[in-house]
Amino acid sequence: MHSHNDHGHDHSHHFDTHNRAFLIAIVLNVGFVAIEAVYGVLAGSLALLADAGHNLSDVLGLVMAWVASWLATQKPTNTNTYGLKKTTILAALFNALFLIAAVGGIAWEAIQRFSDPAEVAGMTVITVAGIGVLINGITMMLFMKGQEGDLNIRGAFLHMAADTAVSLGVVVAGLIIMFTGATWVDPVVSLIIAAVIFIGTWRLLKDSVRLAVDAVPRDIDPEAVSEKLRELPGVESVHHLHIWSLSTTENALTVHLVKPDPTDDDALIEQAGHLLDHQFNIQHVTIQWERHPRTCPTAGHC
Repeated sequence: MHSHNDHGHDHSHHFDTHNRAFLIAIVLNVGFVAIEAVYGVLAGSLALLADAGHNLSDVLGLVMAWVASWLATQKPTNTNTYGLKKTTILAALFNALFLIAAVGGIAWEAIQRFSDPAEVAGMTVITVAGIGVLINGITMMLFMKGQEGDLNIRGAFLHMAADTAVSLGVVVAGLIIMFTGATWVDPVVSLIIAAVIFIGTWRLLKDSVRLAVDAVPRDIDPEAVSEKLRELPGVESVHHLHIWSLSTTENALTVHLVKPDPTDDDALIEQAGHLLDHQFNIQHVTIQWERHPRTCPTAGHC
């Protein structure tokens, strides 16, 4: 009657590949926060101290994504029958909220500075921000590949991309101010960066909320899935089709297939599982056979 094909090993392999990236990223960023804090105190720069605080919150974001990535590899238990895969979705959601809060902070600070320009960024600030561009840029590249197929990794990637943009903004604004004395450049650059971060984060927020409420993942077309299942030999109709995300990389499906002839059921389950996994990235499949088509009040959804 039911079939379930599991792919737990995929996730642990997935975690191993990102494990090193997270470790390097966290070590580099903690080091950078320390450098910023020390120079902030020495140079008496509030901007550097504030940025050190901001970078520390990003380290927390990275730690959260890392922990979620590890939790997703834990074996299911009697109480958590799917394991803790969903934590990756929660981490992506929290990371999006963190980033949007950061955007608010940057924008607020920038608007204040129009009426009350901050002190001109000195050479120390520019140099330290330059190091920031380098460190955050390297960290960002570590997550470049994984962020396409995993929302949790995209959260970490966007955090680092945002930091790179902020540091780059400090360098650019600092240099322009040093040569022209136009202090308004600083808040303008900050606002542009805030807008860029917001645009990137909005999609992350939308996608993670979507997965959190068990909506169909954005890259799966339920109509196409239904169509393919209907094409299976002997299947007359498809209903009760549900598709949702178990984690930021794994998806599940349950469906009722109307098939009056009971022969070849097992082979068909195998075929359907293979088809859904390879064509639609749906790993956890449960199929229920129905021998007699029931009358459906609404087409396709009984």
